[in-house]
Amino acid sequence: MFSSCFWHDKKTLSDLSASNLFLCLSLGFSVFSDSCVWYGECGIASGDKRYNCEYNGPAVPLPKDGYDLVQELCPGLFFGNVSLCCDVHQLQTLKNNLELPLQFLSRCPSCFYNLINLFCELTCSPHQSEFLNATQTEPYIDPVTKQNKTSITELQYYIGETFSNAMYNACKDVEAPSSNVKALGLLCGKDPKDCNATNWIQYMFSKDNGQMSPIHGMTPMNNATKGCNESMDDATGPCSCQDCSIVCGPKPEPPSPPAPWLLLGLDAMYVIMWISYTGFLLVFFGVVFGVWCYRKRHFVSEYTPIDSNIAYSVHLRQDTGEATWCERFGEKFENALRVTFTSWGAFCVRNPRPVILFSLVVVVMCCSGLMFMKLTTNPIDLWSAPSSQARKEKEYFDAHFGPFFRVEQLIIQAPHTKPGIYSPYPSGDDVPFGPPLTKDILHQVLDLQDAVENITASYNNETIMLKDVCLIPLSPYNNNCTILSVLNYFQNSHSVLDHSIGDDFYVYADYHSHFLYCVQAPASLNDTTLLHDPCLGTFGGPVFPWLVMGGYDGDNYNNATALVITFPVQNYYNDTEKLNKALAWEEEFIKFVKNYSNPNLTISFTTERSIEDEINRESSSDASTVAISYVVMFLYISLALGHIRSASRFLVDSKISLGIAGILIVLSSVACSIGIFSYFGVSLTLIVIEVIPFLVLAVGVDNIFIIVQTYQRDERLQGETLDKQIGRILGDVAPSMFLSSFSETVAFFLGSLSTMPAVRTFSLFAAMAVFIDFLLQITCFVSLLGLDIKRQEKNRYDILCCVKGSEEISNVPHSESMLFLFFKNIYSPFLLKDWLRPIVISIFVGVLSFSIAVMNKVEIGLDQRLSMPDDSYVLEYFNSLSRFVHSGPPVYFVLEEGHNYTTLDGQNMVCGGMGCNNNSLVQQLFDAAEISSYTRVGYPPSSWLDDYFDWVKPQSSCCRVYNATEQFCNASVVDPSCVRCRPLTPEGKQRPQGEEFMRFLPMFLSDNPNPKCGKGGHAAYGSAVNFINNNTEVGATYFSSYHTVLKTSADFIDAMKKARMIANNITESMSLKEKNYRVFPYSVFYVFYEQYMTIVGDTIFNLTVSLGSIFLVTMVLLGFEMWAAVVVSATIAMILVNMFGVMWLWGISLNAVSLVNLVMSCGISVEFCSHVVRAFTISTKANRTERAQDALSHMGSSVFSGITLTKFGGIVVLAFSKSQIFQIFYFRMYLAMVLLGATHGLIFLPVLLSYIGPSVNKAKVRAAQERSKGTEREKLLFF
Repeated sequence: MFSSCFWHDKKTLSDLSASNLFLCLSLGFSVFSDSCVWYGECGIASGDKRYNCEYNGPAVPLPKDGYDLVQELCPGLFFGNVSLCCDVHQLQTLKNNLELPLQFLSRCPSCFYNLINLFCELTCSPHQSEFLNATQTEPYIDPVTKQNKTSITELQYYIGETFSNAMYNACKDVEAPSSNVKALGLLCGKDPKDCNATNWIQYMFSKDNGQMSPIHGMTPMNNATKGCNESMDDATGPCSCQDCSIVCGPKPEPPSPPAPWLLLGLDAMYVIMWISYTGFLLVFFGVVFGVWCYRKRHFVSEYTPIDSNIAYSVHLRQDTGEATWCERFGEKFENALRVTFTSWGAFCVRNPRPVILFSLVVVVMCCSGLMFMKLTTNPIDLWSAPSSQARKEKEYFDAHFGPFFRVEQLIIQAPHTKPGIYSPYPSGDDVPFGPPLTKDILHQVLDLQDAVENITASYNNETIMLKDVCLIPLSPYNNNCTILSVLNYFQNSHSVLDHSIGDDFYVYADYHSHFLYCVQAPASLNDTTLLHDPCLGTFGGPVFPWLVMGGYDGDNYNNATALVITFPVQNYYNDTEKLNKALAWEEEFIKFVKNYSNPNLTISFTTERSIEDEINRESSSDASTVAISYVVMFLYISLALGHIRSASRFLVDSKISLGIAGILIVLSSVACSIGIFSYFGVSLTLIVIEVIPFLVLAVGVDNIFIIVQTYQRDERLQGETLDKQIGRILGDVAPSMFLSSFSETVAFFLGSLSTMPAVRTFSLFAAMAVFIDFLLQITCFVSLLGLDIKRQEKNRYDILCCVKGSEEISNVPHSESMLFLFFKNIYSPFLLKDWLRPIVISIFVGVLSFSIAVMNKVEIGLDQRLSMPDDSYVLEYFNSLSRFVHSGPPVYFVLEEGHNYTTLDGQNMVCGGMGCNNNSLVQQLFDAAEISSYTRVGYPPSSWLDDYFDWVKPQSSCCRVYNATEQFCNASVVDPSCVRCRPLTPEGKQRPQGEEFMRFLPMFLSDNPNPKCGKGGHAAYGSAVNFINNNTEVGATYFSSYHTVLKTSADFIDAMKKARMIANNITESMSLKEKNYRVFPYSVFYVFYEQYMTIVGDTIFNLTVSLGSIFLVTMVLLGFEMWAAVVVSATIAMILVNMFGVMWLWGISLNAVSLVNLVMSCGISVEFCSHVVRAFTISTKANRTERAQDALSHMGSSVFSGITLTKFGGIVVLAFSKSQIFQIFYFRMYLAMVLLGATHGLIFLPVLLSYIGPSVNKAKVRAAQERSKGTEREKLLFF
């Protein structure tokens, strides 16, 4: 027979006696006669702990005043005359020492039964001598009776292997709900996964050595045990699935990830688009070649040089047919627009002063609304719609449990410190300790932590410290701030950190051993080493190791390479005064940490206000970059508008003042839009300020160039006055301007139907700004143009209009710019050559195919690091966060008001302990944590209901009341008038229901944890339960856990999706839908990331609505030219699809910012396309190719100079911004939208029109002939 024996220190976890024990796990046995080893208590060991008295006689009948105790603790020994080897005092000691294990293990009755059996046999068994062997004693003289006695200071306890394994198997799965860990983590001294039967018992009895020695003549204690799947009696059932894995079967398995969509082993979209593109090329080039051969044989004259007379006669013969009613209607609509704008333009030129004055009055009236302007900087209001699910859930959570606290956090490294090594006494493997866990560094970090606590801020002549704003869960009983720090394992005390026990040669216990215990049992009030220091934080709650350390591997917290210190600060959404105090303290905190210097520590940090502060600072620092960008564009516009014929006439022919006026009109339209909506209380956002001027400048400047350059190319007719000339010009170009501006206005107004606040606000302000800009251009700008031409005709200098040149001219001669001539004589003919057009189409369709293939690969989300300036301290914090932190944000599963917790069925639907449903709320969350890699729920939930049931059990000392007043009596109070809340009867051991449930629940939620009762719910659950109807019913409650580590936007989005999926499953399994309440998850980031769950749908909706509105408006304003509207819409759709291709290539993710830019690019694309298409539809040239060339010649130069060159100069400046978000979402996307718009509008669209453009409108041709009859224009119409 062999046994392994272990020494038991006199201050063990259970402190059953003060004797030292050798624990022996025995593999054999012999039979001994019944006799005792001890009886009664003798000498004092330390404090109130006493040794037991040696006694070798038979068991002694227990006095009757001990019957209740033995029935409560050891009912298996209550038989016959109850002869035991213990007296009443020893039984009372046993009860006191089992209180904490009872609170953690009694949720699984069979587990606790086996454990208490172990200690009952040790303390009181009448057969002690069979398995106990006293090995060391010392004399003792009783001070009362003066009798000589012997105290047992050391003994051996022989335990059968069958018993020890069965006891372990029954307890290994038991949860500790308030700590999110296995209960054995508190009782085994190891990570639960490393704990087994041997080392658990070794730890309870403090291992000294692991020697194997032969033991003769002893019978191991091998009592019968209960499995966790067995019922104790008729009143109790087996342990729950959560506490006994064999009850619930195999561990849940996550579903396998969806297989990628592959064809031929490659990405399916790539293969499909490649095949489609190849098929298109074959068909397209086949058709082109066939048509070319056909025309070569039958219509040679159309492609050979011909003179004007032949062309004219041919065209006349081709158009002798009658116009359709649709063509006639379109011509009448077109003519109505022309006549209206012609009359209006002439009126504005004849009456410039009233028009300008009226425009100024309207602008001033609109801009007066700026006095009511409100700027929205709150990220929640920017990105989350008030009607969104996450916003409503956040408001529900805040209303019932209070707003989520503000987070101030430090991440600390010790890069210049070497790791330490801890050698346990007296034996054991060396344990490495990471650099920040060396004692010297811990002292320095504690100094820093103390300094943070002493930071003072001033607000309204009041001094603010951390204690004035921090989270204090146990107030007013405990006024310590919550500080989540590894130093709280040492009660934030230098002396506790230095506490050690040893002699001149060895250190038996110090901060190393205390740390190793606390990371496994953070809620412990006694570390069971020789130190016996508490692990519970000074604020009354546990400090979970995964929250305060980082950079470790697995669960080896001792290898941590970083410390994380979090200071939760109260949040006050509805109390501005208190919120401003917190903000003031945070400001001083930022200054302090920035200026803190310690060569041994590297610190990265953040506060709740940091991101908003840095965004505001970024906006201020980028103001200069944006200003330079606009100055570059303004200079270009001012200089490019004029057409200088000679150096001597530079100041006369320049149009700097007109350019500045045009720019001011653009800015005025933006200001008017802001002012109008400010009147109606619509808040402004930074996106509006940064994006809309760019958009309106593109639209407005394009229109300015079209008007001015059309005038410069026009020749005044004989007898025509200036007002009639400008009126005629406006009649020609204003319908095109109206087409583009009205299309964009309608598209943007419909875009405001979006539920995304940022997109909605942008769309509203943009629509109004574009429309007002158009109105000001056809009124104020036309009048200013007339005045500027008169100045030029009078030979007065630009800007210095009082200074006159040497000579006057009757009218300004028409001129054609170099750019116009380039487009007319070189670019247009070259682009539309027969051999080049198919190449252009094939290239653009190829790019489109590629963009379609990668559209679904554009990432969704926004890396929060991009929102920070390059030099921001928050960037360093984000980098440290992704490197070191091992836990994600907390997540709360909220059970809404309406559930009945006072009935057994209602309790079973929620709880996770014995008797609870296998699909209860807590059990489903527990199952989710078992597959955390899939669900992203990292830890089992903290369950107030399960801890309440453990707390209220009559076997524990937690729930007590004063028998006279029925008021709550804390377990630490020593008062004979304090009695159990519930009787120690079978009925009393059942869960409380009805009024009894509500009677004791407030006591549980107000009870602070203490050494006698670690289950007090004040710290852990003080805010988790909402009472209603004068505290007579339970309202909304939550069950908290933590997400796994979340680093990317995809991680955050997936975590929210999975949490909602889990909550929906719980709601369905609890059959709550028909009861009008539900379970929903809440985490602080949900309100920001919910937009990404619908961003694809929002994008499709916004862009589809924009394209649809552009199609309808274009069709109507082009005189119901449906095919022309289709061509415009298709080209804009191509630009948008190609924008997605650029986003994928350039690493631009899809989010609210990029969606705003996509909506804007839709508007800007109208400018690139609509003018060219309208010019094509009104052209009277002989065929599509010539009409496309004519349209490109006349509109291409204005579009190129008005949008492309203007924007290109301003965009290049944005590349030098310090802001990453500017560089990516503005520089890159703006550059892409301008280049794509220009290439599609000026290259692809003319070629497309030359192939499939709408046929000529016969009614419009005849109308043009009538207007030009008898003039030189008659023949020029067809060239």
